[in-house]
Amino acid sequence: MSAAQSVPTPEELFDYTLRAHPDAATTPTDPVDMPMAKALNAGLAAALAADERVLLLGEDIGTLGGVFRITEGLQDRFGANRVRDTPLAESGIIGTAIGLALRGYRPVVEIQFDGFVWPGFDQITSQLAKMLNRLPAQAALPVVVRIPYGGHIGAVEHHQESPETYFAHTPGLRVVSPSTPNDAYWMIQEAIAGNDPVVFLEPKSRYWPKGRVDAVGGAVPMHLSVVARPGTEVTLVGHGAMVATLLQAAELAEAEGTSAEVIDLRSISPIDWDPIVDSVQKTGRLVVAQEASGFVSVGSEICATIAERAFYTLQAPPLRVSGFDIPFPQSRLEHLHLPDADRVLEAVDRALAY
Repeated sequence: MSAAQSVPTPEELFDYTLRAHPDAATTPTDPVDMPMAKALNAGLAAALAADERVLLLGEDIGTLGGVFRITEGLQDRFGANRVRDTPLAESGIIGTAIGLALRGYRPVVEIQFDGFVWPGFDQITSQLAKMLNRLPAQAALPVVVRIPYGGHIGAVEHHQESPETYFAHTPGLRVVSPSTPNDAYWMIQEAIAGNDPVVFLEPKSRYWPKGRVDAVGGAVPMHLSVVARPGTEVTLVGHGAMVATLLQAAELAEAEGTSAEVIDLRSISPIDWDPIVDSVQKTGRLVVAQEASGFVSVGSEICATIAERAFYTLQAPPLRVSGFDIPFPQSRLEHLHLPDADRVLEAVDRALAY
C-alpha cells in the first residue's frame, strides 16, 4: 500500500482515531473526551498522515496494535511498510531506527515495557545521543523512542520501572512525559516533527483515564512546564502519572485549609525552570514527587536547582517524595512503594511546620 493511498482524510482520521460519541463533538475541530491511549493513537496517525517519512517500528505494533493497543489499526491505515512489526530485539530495533533516520526517515520506536529498554540502552546512550556530535555534517537525527513506564498496573518484574533519570543524565537526548491526553496528542506529534532524538515516556497508569483533547488549539510546546493548579502556600512538582496524584493531594490539602500549587514538569530534559522558580518564590516551599527512586534522581536535581536559584525565598528545605531505593517490589506491595496523596500531604505538613 503506498503512502498516498493510505493517508486518510481529516474526517476519516477524526472518526477513526478520536472515536467520538455522537454527542461528544460535531466536527473534527471540536474538543472531545478520550483516554491517553487513544490520544496517542490519534497523534501517531496525524504524524503518519502529515509526513510519509514517518515510520513506526516495534514488537507486535502492527497486527496486534501493541500490548497497550496504542498503534491499533494504524497498520491497516498506513500499510505494513510504515507500521512494521520487528523481532524481539531492542538493540536491533534502536539501531535500525538510527540507520533509517540517517537516511532521511523519521522512525518512531515502541519499547514494549519500560524494563525491556535495557538491551537497547547502549544504542540509545552511546549511539543515538552522540551521533549528531560525532557527525558534524549530520543536521538531524529524528528518532522518537516511546516507552510505557511507571507503576500502578499490578504487573511483574521489568514491567513497572521508572528509567527517566538514566536518559535525562545523557546529553544529546530530549526526555519528555505527558500527564494528560491532550498533551500526549500534541507532544508526540512535536517529538516526531523535531530533528533531535526524543525519549517519549508514557505513564502507563494514565493510558485509560479520559481527558479533554483539543485537536485544534490545544498545543503547548513540549518543553514548557505548566501550572496545573494555582496555589499560594506550597509548590508541588511532578511529571507523568505523579501529576494526577499531586492534584489529588492539592484538593485534599485545600479541604484542610492549605493552598497548594501544582507544576506539571512535562519535560524532564531540558527542564523549563521559570514556572518552578516563580512558584517557589511565591510559596516559599517545595515538594517534588516521583515514582522513581529518590537517590540521584529528577527530584534531586529539582531540589538542588531550586536551592541554588531561590534560596533566599525558601521558608523550608525542599523535600522529595519518591519510590524507595529498592528494586521495584512484587505487585502486591506496589501500593506501599509508590508515593500516594497521603505521602505527599505528609511532606506538605513537614514543609509548613518547618
